Amino acid sequence: MLERGIDRDDFHDLEDMLGKNIWAGTPHPGAHLDLDEQGLQEMAARTRKLRESTDRAIIGLFGGNMFELPQWLYRMDNYLLAIALYPDKVLELSENMVKIHLKNLEKWLSAVGPYIDVIMFGDDLGGQQGPLMSPDDYRRLYKPFHKMMWNRAKELADVKVQLHCCGGVYELLPDLIDAGLDAINPVQISSRGMNPARLKKEFGDHITFWGGGCDTQRILPSGTPGEVKKHVREMVKILSPGGGFVFQQVHNILGNVPPENIVAMLDQVNK
Repeated sequence: MLERGIDRDDFHDLEDMLGKNIWAGTPHPGAHLDLDEQGLQEMAARTRKLRESTDRAIIGLFGGNMFELPQWLYRMDNYLLAIALYPDKVLELSENMVKIHLKNLEKWLSAVGPYIDVIMFGDDLGGQQGPLMSPDDYRRLYKPFHKMMWNRAKELADVKVQLHCCGGVYELLPDLIDAGLDAINPVQISSRGMNPARLKKEFGDHITFWGGGCDTQRILPSGTPGEVKKHVREMVKILSPGGGFVFQQVHNILGNVPPENIVAMLDQVNK
């Protein structure tokens, strides 16, 4: 793939390429099951059993990455360069990739759709300093395909659409919402532009913030338990009024986080 380059690729073997890429198979419950009759039957049985055991919301992780998968196929630097040099080829790749995603989405939701409440897609569109593409590039190369998948998911099942999207994406939020997004996670409040008060003021009536409850870059690993509690109290006060907020720390809790800080976070949010 790297030898050919995205500018010379005709994408005829895209589905085979994705099947051989380790990052296309995100490890999560059910990921080892094929989307064939046997696999879909097992998914349906397991999801139905979970539905019958809880009254809590059930999230189904689908993926459907449009921006990240090409990075894993071509390497991130090559793909970002292609966005600038070969936007027509990037668009062609997106057009081919969404066909694969839609085919898999229909199969997957036929099995789990009756039993889940939220479908999670994935695409890390931002970095620490803001979006990894311009709003114009997002509108041309990704938004139509996100909209296509998210609308189709809602046609196939009674679900809300959540996007796992790290980094600073303030500039992209209006288009993400317009494309049909209901909730964003993890709300990386330490990234540029992701001021929680501004996010809540500008977008709180249109989207649910599923995260942002505790900064996992600085506060949770490096603060004192008292500082963690103060920070969590402030985030909840900002993000929770009027609903549209599900508490979660910004991202994974790593091994360098003191256990007492985890306890402090949970104690504060459970008050």
